[in-house]
Amino acid sequence: MAKQEILDGLKDAIVNMDEDKARDLSEEALDEGIGAFEAITEGLARGMKVVSDKFDKAEVYLPQVMKSADAMQAAMEVLRPELQEGEETGKGKVVIGTVEGDIHEIGKNVVVAMLQGSGFDVIDLGRDIALKEFVERAEEEKADIVAASALMSTTKPGQKKIVELIQEKGLDLKTMFGGAPVTEEWVEEIGGDGYAPNAAEATGLAESLL
Repeated sequence: MAKQEILDGLKDAIVNMDEDKARDLSEEALDEGIGAFEAITEGLARGMKVVSDKFDKAEVYLPQVMKSADAMQAAMEVLRPELQEGEETGKGKVVIGTVEGDIHEIGKNVVVAMLQGSGFDVIDLGRDIALKEFVERAEEEKADIVAASALMSTTKPGQKKIVELIQEKGLDLKTMFGGAPVTEEWVEEIGGDGYAPNAAEATGLAESLL
């Protein structure tokens, strides 16, 4: 199979929520000499971008997004070991979670899959995480970026508090935020470093912050 055909097939496997095909084509990509990083960025990530765009337009819903993320994870199980052995590693470390009082984490889980897929070292704190824990863990782990998701307008102020805690400690940490009520204007207002409107754009944002 030609290189572009494999990459397009990986993209389609994600869009079509096909775990088996995602896994098989990932193995085929490696067999054909396609680098793991290229398979991810030019295949899988393109698929997740399509899914993310469809989700934003309400053309697909959360169950489909999660199945696409599962297909991405299946592919990543094949590709990640190769990624870690290659020269594309050492991208950066991200501490991520959903802020205190917020139990939503599906979107955050997709972002985790995308970041891991692009070679980031991701520490996923989970959901409903105390704001100081974001900062403490980032300090302990010597992370580069703190990423916090808020899915409700009532929990959004937690993102501002995270920025304040980082500033109080004088830490050299970048912050990126997302979630349904979050906007670029809000992130600028609170002194955050970046806003990701969807999972597909989170990876590019994280790369730009390093």
